Amino acid sequence: MVWFPSIISAPGLVVITALGYTVATIGMKVLSDQFAPVGAIILAVGFGAAIIAEIALLRKTDLSVVYITIIGAETMLVLIYATIIGEGFGLRQAVGATLVLVGMLAVAS
Repeated sequence: MVWFPSIISAPGLVVITALGYTVATIGMKVLSDQFAPVGAIILAVGFGAAIIAEIALLRKTDLSVVYITIIGAETMLVLIYATIIGEGFGLRQAVGATLVLVGMLAVAS
């Protein structure tokens, strides 16, 4: 029997992992406003998806490549979510995000 994440390509697993961590971040945001069972469920589902996909990804790819790629994808997704919910995304945040992404590119090269 084939474990289902093993049939997904490495880029697909990166996306699933980043989405899982992003969903977990959304759950944390919900819980930061007030404790709500929905926030806890969102958090658990996000971490669960991220953990399963990341384990499968680590079977296919080197650790250094995995983490740089996931962090870059997750950073972009969380910034998009923050913008959608109306949290401030000004010049300071844009410069900070750019520095993080450029730093990751430098490390990956």
